[in-house]
This record gives sequence, C-alpha cells and structure tokens, in this order.
Amino acid sequence: MPKFQVDKTLIRDLGQLLDETNLTEIEICEGNKSVRVSRAATHAVAAAPVSVSAPTAAPVTAVAAEAGEASAAPGADDPGAIPSPMVGTTYLSPQPGAEPFVKQGDQVTEGQTLLIIEAMKVMNQIPAPRSGVVKAICVADAQPVEFGEVLLILE
Repeated sequence: MPKFQVDKTLIRDLGQLLDETNLTEIEICEGNKSVRVSRAATHAVAAAPVSVSAPTAAPVTAVAAEAGEASAAPGADDPGAIPSPMVGTTYLSPQPGAEPFVKQGDQVTEGQTLLIIEAMKVMNQIPAPRSGVVKAICVADAQPVEFGEVLLILE
C-alpha cells in the first residue's frame, strides 16, 4: 500500500481559510484520500480514509433559556423553527452597536430580514419565510452556526 503523502502547504492554507471564514471545520476529498482541518482539534489532522462523525447538538443559548426552551437543540421540533440554510456566523443587527433586526415578541412580515449569516466573507440576509411573531431567538450575536441549526422560532 502506498504511503499517504501529507501536503503541509494545503493544511496551512485550509487552516488560514478557517480563520478567514470563522468556520469550525473544513474537509476536502480527492479519490480515496481526504484532509480535514478542524478548530476543535489542537492541530490539523490528515488521514485516509476519514470516518464521519455525527454533529454535536448546539448548546442552549441564554435567549433560548429565557424563552423556556429546555432541550439541547432549542426548537428543533417546533413547527415554527427557522433553520440555518448555511454554515457561518450569525449577526443579529446590520452593524455593531445597531438595533437588532428583530427581537422576541416582534411581529414580522414574509421576506423581512431576521438576521445575517456571514459565510465566506459574504453577508447573507435571512428573510422570514412567512409572517408571524418571533417566539424565540435561538442564536447569539456573532455565534457560529451549522447548516440546519435553529436560528429563530416564529409563531
């Protein structure tokens, strides 16, 4: 079996990309070889083949705890849950120090901006999928989020 060659430059570049994008993990695959770099580890990891681990549940945020959410993934089974469409960093207001887009108890209309997710240096506005009242905000400002993680709950 041929020895797996570790490309240290690639690992450094991926680590720098993690820093630039505030991602927690990045993985690339080519054939039966893959490289995964993660912030959770104390160093970059390279292996072939790579096993896939199950994602961990997000911790309950202070906002969710105040809203009465008790589960590890607040509102995951709530019909009004709005999941994150991407991995990135959430921002609850348009700029630092500004009023948040929405607060708990606010009435929102379909298409209204609820928050922003920064991904790959791009600010993505997350619109309300329908009109309703903000029941809970399940993320904090500048918090990293994963795909599918509950951002808000609308009633």
